[in-house]
Amino acid sequence: MCITMTFAPFSIQVPGSTANLGPGFDSVGMALSMYLTVNVFPSREQKITYFGKELESLNGEKNNLILQAATMVAGAYNKDLPCCSLEVESELPLSRGMGSSAAAIVAGIEWANRVLSLSLSKDEKALFACKMEGHPDNVVPSLIGGLAISWYDENLVETVHVTDLSVELVLTIPSFELATSMAREALPENLAHAEAVQASAVSNVLVASLLRGDWRTAGKMMNKDRFHEPYRQQWFPDFTEIKKKAAEAGAYGTAISGAGPAMVSFVPAGSGTKVCGQIASAFEGYVCKVVSPDVKGVLVQQLCLPA
Repeated sequence: MCITMTFAPFSIQVPGSTANLGPGFDSVGMALSMYLTVNVFPSREQKITYFGKELESLNGEKNNLILQAATMVAGAYNKDLPCCSLEVESELPLSRGMGSSAAAIVAGIEWANRVLSLSLSKDEKALFACKMEGHPDNVVPSLIGGLAISWYDENLVETVHVTDLSVELVLTIPSFELATSMAREALPENLAHAEAVQASAVSNVLVASLLRGDWRTAGKMMNKDRFHEPYRQQWFPDFTEIKKKAAEAGAYGTAISGAGPAMVSFVPAGSGTKVCGQIASAFEGYVCKVVSPDVKGVLVQQLCLPA
């Protein structure tokens, strides 16, 4: 049983994200101009309604991520989450590697923050999100926007934040889904010391290149990842061919987006449509989409209702 509360309806808009960028495994992510939108209204019961073909399967699911995140935050302050009616729409396909779960977690945190008047800082929100997600690569960019390079332990999140991003992204999205848990099962439990040193060196150069805006060098490092792509590419039938075609079309580099199965190519600003067209013409059964980095992160706004 939830308590009723009167408040002005509001909207939460959360960008999706692409994580890892190749060797930045579990620590590097970028917010995308594709969004999860949650409209929140006072209600006499706790109700979440999902709209659109992509999300309709979630209707009736009592243990959804938005509610879990909001309940987690409320519980941390010994408060009860009030009754609300949520209307949810999303441009983020499920289980494709574009941060749909992370966006839901961020939305839930913002829901609780707003209705309970907690006035959480970005750092506090980030820590809640990482505790629920387990790592920062998706949730932090969805929260703050832009490129986020983060470190997390159980009590602290540290982030280097970059918003000057003169690049476009081309997403190559297959029709099939891939659960993150399945993608993680492909990873080895350990790396030999020499292998870990090489993998870390690649990641270090990736991050340094990103901070300098040197996308050509960053793209080279995306093709040298040793942390996860060598083990996960078995799940992607066109992995090598998509990377090759994107490079021929002018992409700086291409990586598995998050846990996949979507692939993301980083291309010079203004060339996304051309690169997307060449990839789409070569690979049937995929949706090719051009997006930009989102640099604002989550936005919460009061809803203007018709009189």
